[in-house]
Amino acid sequence: MSEEQTTADVNESPAAEATEQQAPDLTVTDLQALKSIIDVASQRGAFKPNEMMTVGQTYNKLDAFLGAVTANQPPAQGV
Repeated sequence: MSEEQTTADVNESPAAEATEQQAPDLTVTDLQALKSIIDVASQRGAFKPNEMMTVGQTYNKLDAFLGAVTANQPPAQGV
């Protein structure tokens, strides 16, 4: 029975590593791109009037988050 557990642990290990390697990566740059996409889409009239409130609320949350992240980052040092 201990051999079965060892075999199961060995079999799960590569799968766990593969999952970690394939984990989605969302960066601040991605969020800034989303903000720009919302700007462009709204300027082009891509949202219906009844959707604008939700889009605006989400945009404001995203903008506040990006502002907080930017304020917490240390200033870049020139080389």
